[in-house]
This record gives sequence, C-alpha cells and structure tokens, in this order.
Amino acid sequence: MTEKNPNHDLPFEEAMKKLEEVVERLESGDVPLEESIRLFEEGMRLSRLCGDKLDRMEQQVEMLVQENGAWVKKPFDPEEGKD
Repeated sequence: MTEKNPNHDLPFEEAMKKLEEVVERLESGDVPLEESIRLFEEGMRLSRLCGDKLDRMEQQVEMLVQENGAWVKKPFDPEEGKD
C-alpha cells in the first residue's frame, strides 16, 4: 500500500509557509529526537514539493524577446546570461 503525501495538493505559498514553520521548530533546538526526525522528513517532502512546483512553473514561463524588430515568444531559460 502506498502512502499519499498529505501536502501534495498544497499551493506553493502554503507549502513554503509550512516548510518555514518546520525549519523554525527544528532550529529552536528544544524538539525531542523522534519529533525532530518526523519534522525533518516532513521538511524534505515539503522542500521536494516546492522544488517540483517551481520547476513546473519555470517550464510554463515564456519571455517576449525582440528579434529583427519583431516581438517573439521564447521559453524562459534561467541559465541564459549567467556567464
């Protein structure tokens, strides 16, 4: 039986907020070991969820670029111009 991730359908902003709360609790240093491990696993799931959502959004973004006097759509490339 596979366990469904309860955070799978969270909007990006809610997932980020939950992730920040998890990090704050872990950084507080007063969480018992078993709870720390559970929080760490939840944080990893949330981090993966946010990363996947960002990757999908990045693929959907297009840029308008002017070429030869006309505006054309091009896929967004975050690596372009980094050198």
